Amino acid sequence: MKLSQVKALLPTLENVTFKLENGSFVPEHFHVTEVGMVIKNFIDCGGVIRTEKTVNFQLWNADDFEHRLKPTKLLNIIKLSEEKLGIEDAEIEVEYQSETIGKYGLAFDGTNFILQNKTTACLAQDACGIPSEKEKKNLAELNLTQSNSCTPGGGCC
Repeated sequence: MKLSQVKALLPTLENVTFKLENGSFVPEHFHVTEVGMVIKNFIDCGGVIRTEKTVNFQLWNADDFEHRLKPTKLLNIIKLSEEKLGIEDAEIEVEYQSETIGKYGLAFDGTNFILQNKTTACLAQDACGIPSEKEKKNLAELNLTQSNSCTPGGGCC
């Protein structure tokens, strides 16, 4: 989800709620402690230089049980970040701590912002020799010989 999409949604909401993919909610007294632009410059395992830009929201579960972030307040924080930091309209990555600091993608289900689990991936699979898809074989078509077959009681296992 891009920053522009969040900005368009916020005026239509009464509350800002974040939900994890496992169905649990970020406690409603969370704080947004950071809004910023993260620029990651790196070289992938294939030797290609890459740059990624994301807008970062950091959520913090404080012991401030009276605090509730309203959509207007978050929108004002975003606007201030755009003015002062020159934040671009990029994909949002949310940092939220459970056992450790996790990084999540962001989606919206019509009511709640959803913290989507992220995974790692090789960006240069062609250079690594990793097939993009596992080769599927029909077991009936395999050539079985005495040297590559295993029979019960045959001692190969």
